[in-house]
Amino acid sequence: MILSPPYLLFIGDATDLLSIKMARGLADWRPELCVGEYRLDGCTVSTGLAHIEIEQAVKQGAKTLVLGLANSGGIIKEAWLPAIMQALDAGMDIVSGMHDKLSDISSIKQRADKNGCQLHDIRHPTAKFVTGTGEKRSGKRILTVGTDCSVGKMYTSLALEKAMDKAGFNVDFRATGQSGILIAGQGVAIDCVVSDFIAGATESLSPNNEAEHWDIIEGQGSLSHPAFAGVSLGLLHGSQPDYLVVCHALNRVSMRGLPHCSQPSIADTISLNIQAAKLTNEKVQLLGIAVNTSAVDSEEAKQICDKLESEFGVPVFDPLRDGCERVVQTLVSESDQ
Repeated sequence: MILSPPYLLFIGDATDLLSIKMARGLADWRPELCVGEYRLDGCTVSTGLAHIEIEQAVKQGAKTLVLGLANSGGIIKEAWLPAIMQALDAGMDIVSGMHDKLSDISSIKQRADKNGCQLHDIRHPTAKFVTGTGEKRSGKRILTVGTDCSVGKMYTSLALEKAMDKAGFNVDFRATGQSGILIAGQGVAIDCVVSDFIAGATESLSPNNEAEHWDIIEGQGSLSHPAFAGVSLGLLHGSQPDYLVVCHALNRVSMRGLPHCSQPSIADTISLNIQAAKLTNEKVQLLGIAVNTSAVDSEEAKQICDKLESEFGVPVFDPLRDGCERVVQTLVSESDQ
């Protein structure tokens, strides 16, 4: 799959900032590949990029329209079709991370074929996977896990990779979701892998490597989320992590999309993930806790992180506010021992 930047990020009629995490990921981590965002009437959120029309974007060199949304069920809404058709008529390729496939929608497929445009359904792996083995692999691995879904696992993974690279580590980010794949240019959309093969697909994503090489594996879902725990467990087993970073968002009262399900505690999340991870790596350890503190001011955020750090004895940080340097220093110190 070869994607063609620059990108125009389509955020449709979104009203929930979390629902445009794919577009925001590109805007935050690969802004040099984006010409702007395109939204429909009723949209109340933004990536922070300039809002431009499709025709203007093409004049500025845009080659691909990215459907930068992640709605419940991964549905390509009928209200989006006029914009998709306009982009295809302008000669743009289309990238989608939805469960619905662009190529399964006859009107889109016919228009793409007519205009010689490519349709990229990056959430649908084309590789064939085998079942996991749990056999020990060389190299070192860090997996981000969460108290809930959409708590910053991808952002934490990318920030950690950046900080480790700066510190001289041999490190790679391994994408497991559609946003991460766009950012990294490769990966496996793990939530679209047949359940029997999730662990095996994750093993192939992070294979044997040099002893001092690190893979930062992007986590998905949460072991405590009734809808996504299956994906999270297969990813946890296949990652065979040496370390876990637990991600948490402040001020959530229920699991995302499930108001009847309360949030687990950080302590319970740590215990649950460590116990499950021991199936494939009995030496797994907690490396740190990444907290999304955007719901509070910086002073309160520091107080919360300091309290959690005293409680759990590992670095507690907001990767966007604080960076990941203290976590990386922990790895430096351990490698020097």
